Amino acid sequence: SSAQQHFRRIEDQCGLSGAQLWALREVAGHPGQRVSDLAKTMSLHLSTASNLLDKLAKRNLIRRERNDPDQRIVRLFLTEEGMRIVAGAPQPVRGVLPEALNRLPDEVLDNLNRSLAQVLDEIGVRDKEAAMKPLSDLILSEPK
Repeated sequence: SSAQQHFRRIEDQCGLSGAQLWALREVAGHPGQRVSDLAKTMSLHLSTASNLLDKLAKRNLIRRERNDPDQRIVRLFLTEEGMRIVAGAPQPVRGVLPEALNRLPDEVLDNLNRSLAQVLDEIGVRDKEAAMKPLSDLILSEPK
């Protein structure tokens, strides 16, 4: 598949997994974020995110800083090498749906948004965190 080819290209070009590059991009986009913020963004358990960051730190791609009054808080930053990797890495694969949505006029997107909101109301989704859950989980867990 094209996604597999993309991830192979990332590994060949950067020597990183897709998840590692994603983490680097997130840190690049939000320098100083906490580990818990990164874990939430990537939908990872905190320990999984920490293990991922350990690998990146060992390769000197990120640095962790504890400079808050609460020394338990760890802030994440890219190193120079991390910035170099992100700058030279292949861009994320964009599928046909995002490309098509980008070409639609605002009026059509507004109508689509309203229509999808009605669909979600019919399903009975009330959870603000629903955007990070598969639809099948929402249908099975949400009372109508």
